[in-house]
Amino acid sequence: MDFLADHSPQLLPGNRKLPEGVVEAPHGTTIVAVTFPGGVVLAGDRRATMGNMIAQRDIEKVFPADEYSAVGIAGTAGLAVEMVKLFQLELEHFEKVEGTTLSLEGKANRLSTMIRGNLGMAMQGLAVVPLFAGWDESRERGRIFSYDVTGGRSEEHGYAATGSGSIFARGSMKKLYREDLTEEQATTLVVQALYDAADDDSATGGPDLARRIFPIVTVITEEGFRRLSEEESFALARSVTERRLEQPDGPRAALL
Repeated sequence: MDFLADHSPQLLPGNRKLPEGVVEAPHGTTIVAVTFPGGVVLAGDRRATMGNMIAQRDIEKVFPADEYSAVGIAGTAGLAVEMVKLFQLELEHFEKVEGTTLSLEGKANRLSTMIRGNLGMAMQGLAVVPLFAGWDESRERGRIFSYDVTGGRSEEHGYAATGSGSIFARGSMKKLYREDLTEEQATTLVVQALYDAADDDSATGGPDLARRIFPIVTVITEEGFRRLSEEESFALARSVTERRLEQPDGPRAALL
C-alpha cells in the first residue's frame, strides 16, 4: 500500500475510477438518529446528488425494516434501496419460519453481513453506508447502530449521523442532545441537525416549504414503527424554519 501510494496512487482502491461509459449514480446523503427515554428517532433529508447536480429532490432514504426497526440509507441510492428491500424480505422470512422476530442484535449483524457483501462495489465508489435503529424489546430501550463500508458495526449512544453532511449534523446534535428528551424534542432535534447539515453541505437538502418537501422523520417505540405524517412534518419544518429567521445559526448551547 505504501509503495503504491508513493509510485502509483491511482491504483489504490479509493482512487480507482469506474470503467469508461459508466454513468455516475445518484447518491443519498445525510441520515441522523437520536435516542430518548421512550425510543429512538431516525430521520433523513430528501436530496440525492449526482456529482455537482441535484438528481432528485424528494428521494426517500428512511425505511422500516420491520415493525420495531428502521434503516436510513446514505451512499449509492440504487444499491442502497435494493439492499433495504432484501433486508426487509429476510426479516419477514425469518419471522414466518421461526414464528418470532429476530433480536435487534441479530438484525444489526445481518445488515453488517449484507454491507460486507457489497465491498467490491464500494471499492469502486459505489458504497452503501446505512444507519440502523430500533426498539430493543429485551433491554426496553431504543438503540442505534452505525456501519463502515466493510460492514464494521458500532453501537452509537445518544445520537449518530452518517452521510456527507454527518460531520455538521453530529456537531449540531452534540450541543443540543440531552438524555431526558421527550419524543417531541427528539424529533425537533433531528430536524435542527438536518437543517445545520444542509446549511454547510451542498449535497444535503433542507426543508423546502415551497415544494412541500420535508425531512422524513420516523419514531420507533415499544408500540412499533411510526412515520410522521406530512402535516406533522410540515408543522415541524415550518417551526424550525421560522425560528431560523430570528437565529440563522440555530439554538445556542450554554457555555457552562
